[in-house]
Amino acid sequence: MKVIVVGCGRVGAALAGLLASEGHDVQVVDRRPKAGRRLPDSPRISFHKGNGYSRSVLEAAGIEHADAFVAVTSGDNSNIVSARTAKETYRVPNVLARIYDPRRADIYRDLGIPTIASVRWTVHQIHQMLLHRHLSPEISFGNGETLLYRSELPAYLTGRPLTEFEVDGEIRVVEVTRAGRSLIPAHSTPARAGDLVTFAVAATALGRLRGFLDKELGT
Repeated sequence: MKVIVVGCGRVGAALAGLLASEGHDVQVVDRRPKAGRRLPDSPRISFHKGNGYSRSVLEAAGIEHADAFVAVTSGDNSNIVSARTAKETYRVPNVLARIYDPRRADIYRDLGIPTIASVRWTVHQIHQMLLHRHLSPEISFGNGETLLYRSELPAYLTGRPLTEFEVDGEIRVVEVTRAGRSLIPAHSTPARAGDLVTFAVAATALGRLRGFLDKELGT
């Protein structure tokens, strides 16, 4: 992926280093020139001085070709403005924002921007959401070890019992929304076309869940 990270504090720098180590290209933006010193030495990381909502800075960072955008500055206002710019002006497909004031979460949600709370698991949570963006995070528990995710089931799973998708200690099907109505599936409840399924999943098992859902596409 080509990822733009706005904010080069501890979270932004750690996230940039993690993504670069996996082979992704990362452009980091921060208004403080010295912030770039936090970044690891990597040919896959570039630093840009400026505000994350400045179009000239974002375009210099290649936002028009970005696959993902993450706003993790120390200010909620800066994060929401830069995230909205990325989503609404440049149509970046995957936009995430860090939030400090949970009372503002509804604002982000109404704008269709997933948020990450300011807690210990921020870097891990952003990383997982970037890799599994087709899954919609609903809520997390503890320090992010267990999460609720929702996804429409691919057609190839139609007719199979929903319990087939469960993995002991890792993945559970906890709810299905079918034709606008919610139900808790029984052991024999088959999947139907268009089912929107809620999974309780261990953060470490997101790759396995993704495997279930991506199989039809051969990815």
